[in-house]
Amino acid sequence: MDHNLLLTSIRKYVQLDEEEENLLVSYLHHRRLKRRQHLLAEGDVCTKITFVISGCLRSYAIDSNGAEHVLQFAPSGWWIGDMFSMLTGEPARLNVDALEESEVVFILKPDFESLTTRLPKFAHFRRMLAENAVGTYQYRQIDNLTLSAIERYKKFCNTYPSLIRTLPQKQVASYIGVTPEFLSRMLNNTMIN
Repeated sequence: MDHNLLLTSIRKYVQLDEEEENLLVSYLHHRRLKRRQHLLAEGDVCTKITFVISGCLRSYAIDSNGAEHVLQFAPSGWWIGDMFSMLTGEPARLNVDALEESEVVFILKPDFESLTTRLPKFAHFRRMLAENAVGTYQYRQIDNLTLSAIERYKKFCNTYPSLIRTLPQKQVASYIGVTPEFLSRMLNNTMIN
């Protein structure tokens, strides 16, 4: 399997030599997911951090009325998981599933810990990954509180340009916090399309 996409993602933060890259690759597990197949279900403990090679995954929560609320999409080149569950060992509050046939690689939590110890550069990468995730979720929360629906849609388009035309409107609506009907009316009444 070609791990170049993953290694390129890591190289944005740290430079590993060939031996270090080979060690990292030795910890990776590969998995193919069918459309709608779960990688993580609410209530299970998240035991791995996942990188998307191809396809698209999403993380979402389900409210008491059964409505889905998408927190993140993870197209090719993105990381996904329930960080809080992985860090604490508590049951996940998120579900992670494939929106289309997808290929992922993942690192199990004990291996993630081992890599951090064995490769100090990887510890830096891990910290950067966590800091970026916290910052992203923090700004996402601010956007949800302060931006209009059309502004949230525009941010979605900037964040996920490869998904604008491929995701069903139901998924986009869930991500920006509106109903599919509202999103459809909003898009029909604006020049965004």
